[in-house]
Amino acid sequence: MSDPDSISSSRPTLPHSNEHITLIGLGAIGISFLALHLTYGSAPVSVYDPRPDLQEHISSVLPLYLSSDTSTPSISTLLSTKRLIIHTSLTSAVANATIIQEQGPESLSFKQKTWSDVLQHAKPTAHLWSSTSGIPASQQLSHLSSEDPARKRLLVVHPFNPPHIMPLLELVPSPQTSPSELEHAKAYFSALNSGHRPITIHKESAGFVANRLSFILFREACHLVNEGVASVEEIDEIVRASLGPRWAVAGPFKMYGFGGGPKGMAGFLGNIGEAIDGVWKDAGRITMDEEGWKRKVIDQTNEAYGLPGAEDIKKRDRGLRAVVKAQEEMEREAKAEREEA
Repeated sequence: MSDPDSISSSRPTLPHSNEHITLIGLGAIGISFLALHLTYGSAPVSVYDPRPDLQEHISSVLPLYLSSDTSTPSISTLLSTKRLIIHTSLTSAVANATIIQEQGPESLSFKQKTWSDVLQHAKPTAHLWSSTSGIPASQQLSHLSSEDPARKRLLVVHPFNPPHIMPLLELVPSPQTSPSELEHAKAYFSALNSGHRPITIHKESAGFVANRLSFILFREACHLVNEGVASVEEIDEIVRASLGPRWAVAGPFKMYGFGGGPKGMAGFLGNIGEAIDGVWKDAGRITMDEEGWKRKVIDQTNEAYGLPGAEDIKKRDRGLRAVVKAQEEMEREAKAEREEA
């Protein structure tokens, strides 16, 4: 996913001039999505967050997520040209929106109240997106009548952090979500030409897919720290030196298929299935209700890395861009080979 030369709304190559995006919640995910919409699209973006220092917050954080190219407009230019519109009320923020995307706290009651407020003031045709990390769309609108048409419009658009760089977008409909909402979201992100990969998740589940996989690995990592098997820093390096490069090339099923040689996955499961089963049975069972392991993980993480600052974010993003660029090159090579075959 390459950096754009500019995010000027006058460039005819930028799509979605017919849209008006509203972002609710400008934390890390919200700011990152703001950068994505501003960089690759031409739609005006309205933003709302109840924090009193919203403009100062955006002015200090958004530049970390935008291209460093000298042609990139400043925050003041984005504001003066109304590419970016900061609102002090939810009512005004959603009034003209064609797409309303919320990135609020991971609280069911918060999301239900937010959508109730949104639906009072938004257009009845507005597309509703939630970038929740794990609360299904059906739960977010479960307080509404089963016949309420809003149920057909809500779609989970779950990114992997930071969404302005990471290609994955999990599109998770509820059983009531209209298929047209899925198609609209796919068309929107495909037209951005940003390298994002929208993938439809076929059934609602807590955490969807990417977070389920990530959180299970994280639980085992925390368990190993708690048991003194390895430190936070050592486990990070183990992942960077093994699973990170491997899974950047291909996912677990394809990669473990290589482990079975000519018999593929059947050979892999046959060869080391007993070892896998032993690890599964020995896996940690720590929970968020326990405090002991949390203190160890927090203290070791802070000691190893400190708290993340602006330079850390820039360094992270440079690394992620390099990995995504390598993936894109691999995809181009694979496509060329297919076309030649």
